[in-house]
Amino acid sequence: MPTAIKFENISKEYRLGLVSTQTLSHDLNRWWKMNIQGKEDPYLKIGEVNDRAHKGTSDYVWALKDINFEVQQGDVLGIIGKNGAGKSTLLKILSKVTAPTTGTIKARGRIASLLEVGTGFHPEMTGRENIFMNGAIMGMTKAEIKRKLDEIVDFSGVERYLDTPVKRYSSGMTVRLGFAIAAHLEPEILVVDEVLAVGDAEFQKKAIGKMQDISKGEGRTVLFVSHNMGAVRNLCKTGIVLGNGLVEFCGNINNAISHYQNMDFNPNPDQRIVNFITRQHSDISIDEITINGNNSTFVKLKANETKLRFCIKGKLKTPMKLVLEVYISDDKTMPLAIFNPRLATGVIPTYGLGYFMIEETLILPEGLMHGIYYAALSLTNPNVEGFVDVSRNITIETEGFVTETGFSYDYSRDHGWLFLK
Repeated sequence: MPTAIKFENISKEYRLGLVSTQTLSHDLNRWWKMNIQGKEDPYLKIGEVNDRAHKGTSDYVWALKDINFEVQQGDVLGIIGKNGAGKSTLLKILSKVTAPTTGTIKARGRIASLLEVGTGFHPEMTGRENIFMNGAIMGMTKAEIKRKLDEIVDFSGVERYLDTPVKRYSSGMTVRLGFAIAAHLEPEILVVDEVLAVGDAEFQKKAIGKMQDISKGEGRTVLFVSHNMGAVRNLCKTGIVLGNGLVEFCGNINNAISHYQNMDFNPNPDQRIVNFITRQHSDISIDEITINGNNSTFVKLKANETKLRFCIKGKLKTPMKLVLEVYISDDKTMPLAIFNPRLATGVIPTYGLGYFMIEETLILPEGLMHGIYYAALSLTNPNVEGFVDVSRNITIETEGFVTETGFSYDYSRDHGWLFLK
């Protein structure tokens, strides 16, 4: 497939604290160095990496720095990263909303962009007038826009308000119409920022389906920015991960998502589980919690290792019924399983006054994929919800599995959570 977009050494520098690009003294100094002395821009040397979490020493930061990659025609590229990573800046440069400080972008064909709610709309004009205005900006004739008008209106679902000024639209209506225009006016390249999150579930489903049709059926190129990893995984083929204005990863979308989700994975083996209790009953004192004999919040399981042995030790001021529950989740968001060994039997043991110890063994599925999982512990009583909670701070890293024949393959959780026999 031919190349649709090529980013070559794209960098964007900003000066902090100013609305204008520079002060007069800096502009004069830059002009003197570059035009009289024939030297390079002096302010390109002092910019810092755009780490928004830490205060730097320079007034200049690189929102983007040395971005190089290509997008093939018909590809759907997901651009992911934290807030402030440079995603929107990259799309604004591609859409010519702002210019790069250095580098060039080569793009084949017309670009339609939906970067922010209301981008490209005149608030005093009606929805119908804005459709024709946007089409004209893209170089389409009035006759071409008329042929697409019914499709745009039908997809947007705002027919009743088509002749109402868009300043009276809700943010959801504005996004619906903006996306319908961008998607139906036949751009070779469609650029969509996080704005789809404003729409309802029904519209998001329609929009993702339309972007799939654009790429697969019509061979057009889509650049999609979102924090919804499910939408990114379903829609995109390849992914770019940005971090502090730099390209952290470029490749298959599943690998890109895994890289993004593990960017901050830095478990501390010295943290004790017992220090993270979030809800404690006045009659219970917990002295120690261990998993596989270790009191650390980080548990690493070797290939084919499936057992998690939990042990809780403490003291009771009064006899009571207690049972251990364990909740397993994926990437801190997706609940996967619950472990409560007493649910099936209905028999919940009673522990007496003084010292107590609860021991339970959780056996994970044999085909559990390599990856990072999270566990939350809870001591429950039949009549009290959330009796004693340990926050979801326990990290479990699995190495995956080796088959009975000794065959090992680098399957990851991108293929699912379980390998079925």
